[in-house]
Amino acid sequence: MVRKTKEEAETTRRQIIDAARRVFHECGVSRTSLEKIATAAGVTRGAVYWHFKNKTELFFAMRDEAKLPMVDRVVFDPCDENPLGGIETALREMVQVLIDQPETRETFEIVSFKCEYVDEFALALQGNNCQMDFLDKLAAAYARAAEKGQLRAGFAPEALAHDTFLFVGGLIKHWLARMPDERFRQRAGDMIRAHVALRRA
Repeated sequence: MVRKTKEEAETTRRQIIDAARRVFHECGVSRTSLEKIATAAGVTRGAVYWHFKNKTELFFAMRDEAKLPMVDRVVFDPCDENPLGGIETALREMVQVLIDQPETRETFEIVSFKCEYVDEFALALQGNNCQMDFLDKLAAAYARAAEKGQLRAGFAPEALAHDTFLFVGGLIKHWLARMPDERFRQRAGDMIRAHVALRRA
């Protein structure tokens, strides 16, 4: 019986997060109330408060769930004989996750365009562990490329990692803002390939 109760609680939590994403996406974060989310989820406002103490906590739970597909699919192999190819594959996978998973794409759209980062939401602008882990992996991959003589001379691996980190952040933001037939979506793969090619020896 206890196990069933835990499963039901997790199902309700999942419903609330999914509803929050839909309502945040439609109305924006600042114009969304917990009451709207409860109605969209088909639960009482008390059920929302049982799982999340406020809208901020719910927002962060939604955002953190969107990172999981990226973590699962964006993999850097430390034994890869072609580290630059691995970087290119990782960047392509980030875009592919947005194509394959509408829920993840919606969350990134909310985070990018539908939230005002003031008061308690200002914390969301601080670098998080997932982003810093990605930056560290980029730096390690570029360092391996340099050791193998695959990196263009005159460029420090750490500087290139920061450059790629900012490149992919900008690319994703523009990709999210465009219509499917516009160049940032149609040519994202070409842009990634060109970005990495400029680093090759």
